[in-house]
Amino acid sequence: MKRIIILFVLAGSMLSACNKFLETKPEDFVTPDNYFNTEADLDRALNGVYNRLVDNFGRMYSRGLFSFLSISDEFFYKNITITNLKVMDFDAGQLDVGKLWEVAYQGIDRANILLENLDKPEMDEAKRKAIKGEALFLRAYYYFILVDNFGGIPLKLTSTNNPLEKYLPRSSVADVYASIVNDMKAADTLVNVSGSYNYNERVTKTAVEAILARVYLTMAGEPLKDVAKYNDALIYADKVINSGKHSLNPDYSRIFINHSENKYDLQECIWEIGMFGNQLGTTQLAGAVGVENGLENLVDDNIGYSNGSLKITARMWNLYAATDLRRDWSIAPYRYVLTGGVTTKSFYTAAQIYDRTVGKWRREYETLLPKNRNYNSTNFPVVRYSDVLLMKAEAETQVSGAPTAAAYEAINKVRRRGYGKPVNTPDATVDLTAGLGKDAFLSQLQDERARELAFEGMRKHDLIRWGLYLSKMQSLAVDITANAPSGFKYGAAAAKNTTARNLVFPIPNTEITVNHLVTQNPNW
Repeated sequence: MKRIIILFVLAGSMLSACNKFLETKPEDFVTPDNYFNTEADLDRALNGVYNRLVDNFGRMYSRGLFSFLSISDEFFYKNITITNLKVMDFDAGQLDVGKLWEVAYQGIDRANILLENLDKPEMDEAKRKAIKGEALFLRAYYYFILVDNFGGIPLKLTSTNNPLEKYLPRSSVADVYASIVNDMKAADTLVNVSGSYNYNERVTKTAVEAILARVYLTMAGEPLKDVAKYNDALIYADKVINSGKHSLNPDYSRIFINHSENKYDLQECIWEIGMFGNQLGTTQLAGAVGVENGLENLVDDNIGYSNGSLKITARMWNLYAATDLRRDWSIAPYRYVLTGGVTTKSFYTAAQIYDRTVGKWRREYETLLPKNRNYNSTNFPVVRYSDVLLMKAEAETQVSGAPTAAAYEAINKVRRRGYGKPVNTPDATVDLTAGLGKDAFLSQLQDERARELAFEGMRKHDLIRWGLYLSKMQSLAVDITANAPSGFKYGAAAAKNTTARNLVFPIPNTEITVNHLVTQNPNW
């Protein structure tokens, strides 16, 4: 995949500090002064902004944001117990945390450069408008990643033009969110309508609105607790629903098979991060969806290797009913083994809960050959339509003070699909019990989000905004220590190491060292 093949790299710091070099003017590298002269230049620059969402070193959506940067009660890392980010045993010098910060700010700076040079070329104004909208949204989205993971951060809305610019202090969480909302609301009026492309890797109107609903729900929860934002979340979730552009894929497993087969599902998957190739050529834009978080296969590269690094918790397994079809798709029911020299599927027994791995993206369906052991072209879904329905159910209930018929219908559509039922037909065998109070309904909704969005990088985010992250991790440590088989009790390590400081990452030492206006997060 994919339609957005991102080859353009533009760095704002490439300007030379020297006044002269052999009395000549350098013309053999890209600067804002000798670029942005054509529509094609703007397109390539926009691709460069999208590029940082991939990051071939794995700190964004190619790997980290759904795995080692999103540790929660869904999974634990295989055979890792100490001194590792994957078990929450790290400090402010941790490389991957520092790189997440760095890559996000690279995306922001590229967006700033593009926005500052947007009016240079003569071109179709409708296309210029769409590019501006996408750049504004992406800048805001990078800030959303940063504030969600680090708390208050320096807010920089102009590009870096020279290395002597003054450093900025941390802005408050509220001020960062205000900037995010401002950019995204502007983008909503500028980007192309959904369905303008036959792929979903470019941001369109419903993608902006779906993410705005997520942003507002986050603002309504921890740490801001601005509960008025529940109403804004409901408004934007309804915009997506009422657009008529999206619907649930009737087959849950097909969503993820499509990703592996490099097929687009524009109805269910509102916005995806596009991976490209297998890292065997010159283009370094592959990911590890289904590799890092894959079904274990140590024996047959033709099927697709995965170490099965992410082991699922019994808590996650027990959230599903046996008749919920999502359980045995999201959680692998088998691994690949050699039997008499032949590759076969070895199905887990009822007692082998902790042996199981993530099964959502299965490399056996990949069509890109040859298959690389560490990389593939499988896209990652940032936001799906089922997420929007669940956001609506949550926001509607918070605004109304009790679950409404509309909230019930939104969550029940997701549940019906999960059980293989027609989504628009009430079904007493799977629909939530009518008449639940607010707290009981929201508790059911929290579990439904865990089931539906399992291993998609949302669980940690949700638990933090609900104020449940610490209690869930603490109880997980007790549960695994008491109930896991002896060979898997080490799976409690990450939960045991999680304390109040882990609600945010530390500000990287690399930033603290050079920017003395930036203070460290508590207890780091």
